[in-house]
Amino acid sequence: MGEKELLQLNELKKYSVKMRLAGENWDAEWKILVTIIMSAQSRDEITIKIAKNLFEKYDSLEKLSKAKYKSVLNIFKSLNYNKTKTKHIIACSKIIFEEYNSIPPHDFDKLISLPGVGRKTANVFLSEVGKSAIGVDTHVFYISRKLGWTKNKDIKKIETDLKNIFPKKKWSSINQILVRFGKTNTSKKKKDLLLEKIRKI
Repeated sequence: MGEKELLQLNELKKYSVKMRLAGENWDAEWKILVTIIMSAQSRDEITIKIAKNLFEKYDSLEKLSKAKYKSVLNIFKSLNYNKTKTKHIIACSKIIFEEYNSIPPHDFDKLISLPGVGRKTANVFLSEVGKSAIGVDTHVFYISRKLGWTKNKDIKKIETDLKNIFPKKKWSSINQILVRFGKTNTSKKKKDLLLEKIRKI
């Protein structure tokens, strides 16, 4: 396990503003999964606001699973890729309601078989519900390579490299820390300068 990398992870945290991420602080696991699906290629603050509107209208997974496409699309009108996300979320909700008693599975392979759930979404969800998992998104991809934690470009290989470096108890926090760092330091120049400083630890 990398002591140096653990120190670097703590430094990333120091240069980050505490902010709510899309999958955090919901009162039901299905809401966590739905919001993470919604958040792909969309800003967290916008996703959270739209998700609140969605859950106000559909306060149970059963209601969301039976929602009309146009009704959900209207709520999603300012969300990126809203048509695809509308279709996936209704279909995903239907499967979870009918096959999993309204609770998303905690099994990776079952999760990625759901509409709209890829490797990153499944891992971010698992980490949010207390499982040891690393969601590799654009922030994790970029920062991990800049810091020399990985040389790979393949998401699955990056995930494996990070699992080999960090103790299992840290896996779930990696995505959150790196995403907050990326969202705090939006200037590429500033971000790269900080990452170069952190890399030299």
